[in-house]
Amino acid sequence: MTPFDFRPRTRVLFGTGEFTRLGEVAREMGGTRCLLVADPGILEAGYAKEAIRTLKARRMDVVAFHEFSVNPTSSMIEAGAEFAAPSHVDLIVSVGGGSSMDCAKGINFLLSNGGRIRDYWGYGKATKPMLPMIAVPTTAGTGSEAQSYCIVTDPDSKTRMACGDAKATFRAAILDPRLTVSQPRALAAATGYDALSHALETLVTTRHTALSECFSRSAWRLISGAYERMLDDPEDLGARGAMLLGAHFGGLAVENSMLGAAHACASPLTARFGVPHGVAVSLMLRQTVRWNRPVAGARYDELGREGLEDRLSRMAEAAGLPMTLRDVGIDTESLPGLAEEAASQWPGKFNPRPLDAAGALEMYQWACE
Repeated sequence: MTPFDFRPRTRVLFGTGEFTRLGEVAREMGGTRCLLVADPGILEAGYAKEAIRTLKARRMDVVAFHEFSVNPTSSMIEAGAEFAAPSHVDLIVSVGGGSSMDCAKGINFLLSNGGRIRDYWGYGKATKPMLPMIAVPTTAGTGSEAQSYCIVTDPDSKTRMACGDAKATFRAAILDPRLTVSQPRALAAATGYDALSHALETLVTTRHTALSECFSRSAWRLISGAYERMLDDPEDLGARGAMLLGAHFGGLAVENSMLGAAHACASPLTARFGVPHGVAVSLMLRQTVRWNRPVAGARYDELGREGLEDRLSRMAEAAGLPMTLRDVGIDTESLPGLAEEAASQWPGKFNPRPLDAAGALEMYQWACE
């Protein structure tokens, strides 16, 4: 069996209504001056105001940063650090989806260790302690609250930089299904499919272990059982809770076993054509399962009697997600360049079948059919 070294770093509070405990948890960490990182959508939904209220009820000073968007860039993160620095914050709270959590981690690198975010591209480059952080995810998707990496886009090259460090892990995560109900259906569909992909990719990577497999299988069971229910009845808190907890388990699986070719092929679609990450993954996941079958078919088949590729197609159709690359405006002439870029992506290095440009091109061609 593959050796592993598992060090749980994140306290998890799960359940409807747990968001109200944010101020209590922050105070237990010794926080007095808080930076709240929440995207404009969270501000509009009222969750940022609710977070500020519960933090101030515990006599905390709060400054809030909202000036970033989906796939935050290095310039956005550097602007956030510059905004927060004069307040000398001692705690960071992220409320939102993967972008809010990525932004919070990136800002933490700079507030704690200085420099530019590019300096932390890779793993373990923070030499000083980092500020404690609390994550409150409002989407069931990335599972970033369970991971030590943030993904930052370079605005010039469009490169997605993975910046990771054990010190960048959230100290606590509050998983409240109520907060995911306000997601637009299309966002819930895309982020949920991303969470599903984490369960499947981590199950077969070259880094998977007996421990990560527990998280992968739990994530698959929860998400595959709740995905259509959540879309059919957005107010179903049972389904929302299963999605949120499944996404968290998927994030734990990623942290302990990495990802694979679906994410490697999805990244250039986002970087070059602006395809939302969850949509890009949904387009490539079933192609990856098909391509990996010669080496990973037995593990895929353990997940149920129904053919996995057919199951994934039906879930995407039920969600109204695009079914081919042509549906998102990508023609065959672009495929060779995308394949070259996909072959160089970091997640592909852990795919069970070694990924090269020829393999990526084959999957892109299937995704056009």
